[in-house]
Amino acid sequence: MTRTAAALHILVKHKEQAEDILAKLKKGAKFQTLAKKYSNCPSGKKGGSLGEFKQGTMVPAFDKACFTGDISTPMLVKTKHGWHVIKVLYRT
Repeated sequence: MTRTAAALHILVKHKEQAEDILAKLKKGAKFQTLAKKYSNCPSGKKGGSLGEFKQGTMVPAFDKACFTGDISTPMLVKTKHGWHVIKVLYRT
């Protein structure tokens, strides 16, 4: 069976900015609000939503984080695209 996950993410160029966004989330900021404000990805306009995707469709580091990381706990991942703040909503 193919596993799937749904996630929100915010894509930025620098680790410092990603860490700053993570700190804001820990203080209670809304993920969707920060995604609209900071994300370099087109998904930012949708509050960072990537919808549901199959395992193996995202770049490897991102994919691994989504399928092995904590659910609902924002985390940082670096890929060739930059720094992602990822929040996994669910996975099957």
